[in-house]
Amino acid sequence: MIEAPALIGPAPAPISIRTAVFPAGTEFPSQRAPWGKLLFPLTGIAEFVVADEFLLSPPSYALWMPPGTEHRSRLTHAASFTTIYIVSDRCTSMPSGVETLSIPPILKAIAQDFAKREVTVPITPEDHRLAEVALDQCRSARLHYRYLPATSDPRLRPILKHLRENAGDRKSLADWARELNTTERTLSRRWRSAMGISFQEWRQRNKLVAAVTRLDEGSTVHVVAYDLGFRSSSAFIAMFRQMTGTSPARRR
Repeated sequence: MIEAPALIGPAPAPISIRTAVFPAGTEFPSQRAPWGKLLFPLTGIAEFVVADEFLLSPPSYALWMPPGTEHRSRLTHAASFTTIYIVSDRCTSMPSGVETLSIPPILKAIAQDFAKREVTVPITPEDHRLAEVALDQCRSARLHYRYLPATSDPRLRPILKHLRENAGDRKSLADWARELNTTERTLSRRWRSAMGISFQEWRQRNKLVAAVTRLDEGSTVHVVAYDLGFRSSSAFIAMFRQMTGTSPARRR
């Protein structure tokens, strides 16, 4: 574990943007800020705990934290991570609670541009205009309930833990039901009630999160397909394209 200091960040005016690279295992202690925060990785995956709820932020998805939200976080893999701070009086049109948002490409491009030029708080008229565009993009970002839901259900947590660590595991829900001494129907009903999506949908999303991480780390398409239990690279490519709209090679 690498403990990082509690980073509040520079006061937004109306926004500030910080992008930094952190090693795998970096943990941020519990913190809260008097302004809103939009957090997303450019590479890697971040894990957050908000009010004892476990949340994931994979690339192309961000977590929105309203002003005053207490949270702690951890980076499972090395990550380039961006935080956008939004002054509280400009958060009124943002969600009132913690939400998962899809990241518009323009927003990511602005964050990368600020990082490249080492701009944190906009000063020039040109950067203030970019900041206003970024705010508009934050407001218009598409909401998702949770990209990869989690639960504190004691019967389901062992399954979640195993699949997060072994995304290519092919064990079916029926296999898990036998292992947990219950029926597939009961376990399926319990899973959907707790997660909001089916076991198959969750496992597919989990594979995508793992695939994006491995591709960002430099693994080849063939190796990722094999590690995630696909019978061929073409089957993996088809899944990836269906869920992201692009190919793994283009993603790399």
